[in-house]
Amino acid sequence: MIYLPTFIAILCVAMTTYATRVVGYLLLKNRELSIRQKKLLQITPGCVLISVIAPYFATQHLADFIAIIITALVAMRFALLPTVVISIASTAILRMVLVGA
Repeated sequence: MIYLPTFIAILCVAMTTYATRVVGYLLLKNRELSIRQKKLLQITPGCVLISVIAPYFATQHLADFIAIIITALVAMRFALLPTVVISIASTAILRMVLVGA
């Protein structure tokens, strides 16, 4: 069973992430961008995700804290999709093992 508020939050984050990328390109499609500006547009969606994840850095739950560390390490090595999959799986496993949820 999907918890509706969680699903809505995930959907909102996904739409916001997509919108930041699309709107940026639509507004700037006829301009010649520098390499620095292009890189900034590429990382913007990641910044939105970090703003959602950041409050968990202050968490008192060991499972969530360890999952954040795993996610950061995986993100340094892999692309976005494997990072998301591994972070979700590691969070679920750690919560089952450490919290019993």
